[in-house]
Amino acid sequence: MRVVIGEDSVLFREGLARLLADAGHDIVARAGDAQALEQAVAGTRPDLAIIDIRMPPDLTDDGARAARRIRQANPELGIMLLSQHTETRNAVELVSQGGFGYLLKDRVLNVDDFLEAIVRVAAGGSALDPYVVSRMISTHRDPLGSLTTRELEVLTQMAEGHTNLGIGRRLWLAERTVETHVASVMSKLELTTSKEHNRRVLAVLAYLTARGSQRNNQAD
Repeated sequence: MRVVIGEDSVLFREGLARLLADAGHDIVARAGDAQALEQAVAGTRPDLAIIDIRMPPDLTDDGARAARRIRQANPELGIMLLSQHTETRNAVELVSQGGFGYLLKDRVLNVDDFLEAIVRVAAGGSALDPYVVSRMISTHRDPLGSLTTRELEVLTQMAEGHTNLGIGRRLWLAERTVETHVASVMSKLELTTSKEHNRRVLAVLAYLTARGSQRNNQAD
C-alpha cells in the first residue's frame, strides 16, 4: 500500500514511517505542514494519507482542513486522521463518505490494531477511536437515549468500522444476534435508507452531529 504521512513531529513521523515500512507498506512521501501534504498527495497519488489534525502553519486544525480538501480532489483516497485530543468537528463530513479513520495517537502503540485499521480505511472502510466513540455515546443520549446498553455497545463497534462478524467476536455474540441489535439500532434511530453501508454511516453521524451541536452551544 502506498502511503503519505503528514505529521510535523519529526520523531513521530519517522517512527510511524518505520512501522509502516516494516509492515510492508511503501512510504511515498512525508510532509511537515498542510501545504506540503496537499502537494505530496497530488504528486504521488497514494492509497492512504495519514494526517495529524494539528499541523503548521497555524497548529490548529490545519491537517483536518487539508484532509477535507484532499478528499474533495481524491474521493477514493483513504484518510486516517491522528490527534492527541478528542476533536470531532471536522470528522462529520469525512466519515459520511467512507474510507476514513480517526484515532488518538497513542493507538498507534497497539501496532496490530493500528495496521489493521489503516488497511480497512484504505479499502473504503472506517476506523474511529473507541475512546472518542465512548465519549460521544456517554455524553449524548439524544437521539441515542432510546438505545439499550447492548445496542450502544454494538453501535460503538459499528463506529469503529467492524463488521457484524467482527462485532460478534468482540462482544461474544452470535452474528445473528448482532444483526438483530443492528436492526433495532437502525429502527430506533429511524434510519430507513435501503443501503446498509449508508445506514451504518448515518448511525455514526447521529452522535457525531450531536457532539458538534454541543460544542457549538458551549461556544455560544
